[in-house]
Amino acid sequence: MLNYFIKRLLGMIPTLIIVTVLVFLFVHLLPGDPARLQAGANADATVVAMVRHRLGLDLPLPQQFWNYLVRLLHGDLGQSMVSRRPVSQEIAMRFMPTLLLTLTSMVWACVFGLIIGLISAVWRNRWPDKLGMLLAVSGISFPAFALGMLLMQIFSVQLGWLPTVGAGSWQHYILPSLTLGAGVAAVMARFTRSSFIEVMGEDYMRTARAKGATEFSVIFKHGLRNAMIPVVTMMGLQFGFLLGGSIVVEVVFNWPGLGRLLIDSVSMRDYPVIQGEVLLFSFEFILINLLVDLLYAAINPAIRYR
Repeated sequence: MLNYFIKRLLGMIPTLIIVTVLVFLFVHLLPGDPARLQAGANADATVVAMVRHRLGLDLPLPQQFWNYLVRLLHGDLGQSMVSRRPVSQEIAMRFMPTLLLTLTSMVWACVFGLIIGLISAVWRNRWPDKLGMLLAVSGISFPAFALGMLLMQIFSVQLGWLPTVGAGSWQHYILPSLTLGAGVAAVMARFTRSSFIEVMGEDYMRTARAKGATEFSVIFKHGLRNAMIPVVTMMGLQFGFLLGGSIVVEVVFNWPGLGRLLIDSVSMRDYPVIQGEVLLFSFEFILINLLVDLLYAAINPAIRYR
């Protein structure tokens, strides 16, 4: 298991290098001039040139990348062009609200997605299956921003049960987490149903029934573990998508998280913050995939030797 972990860990290095190069090029190809935004609309060319020199934007692009890479290897993400604070500090201030929102969304989405998928597979082609898949298709089809505004209108504006914006208490997490996790719950339900139906037709399931095992034992002892192998992979991928997909939800609910910070940074062409956030999202996604691979190998040990 240790060799498998080291092998997967070393495989992350080329991916991180490629992501770093692509992020740098993408950010510097964005339209707009950060120096002009910093100097103001009424600033003359001399002032803009001074600001550009101060920000290091007058250097050749390869030299800018080299300076950025050297700082990155020393753990320095740079300084925000807008607030003049370290990028690491800007990200740290917004990280926990986004992480807690993502975890809350993932927990309820996995629980309800697995339950709906399992019920739909056991009662296949009957009314529980049809109802569950109707909910799943609705969750996939309905845009997150529209669902968020609908929930806000009903539970905040009309009924007044829940707060509208902010992250000051646990009540603030309910509507954003429901909005963010709806699509994931729908995908998990469909994927669990498909995986469990495939497992239900295997020979060892029929053998367990022939030996007199109860239906409950057949489903949860023999079927669930094997059906969970592909589902675990999907859970990891969906968690990574949640971290990036929280941007829209954070804007709708004015959530003080990384998504809102990224939108503000793009509008202000704050290159260091954009690069730091995209790198963080990429690293999180790669790390989640590593953890999923390890969990996958723990469930199915044969994978370690492939």
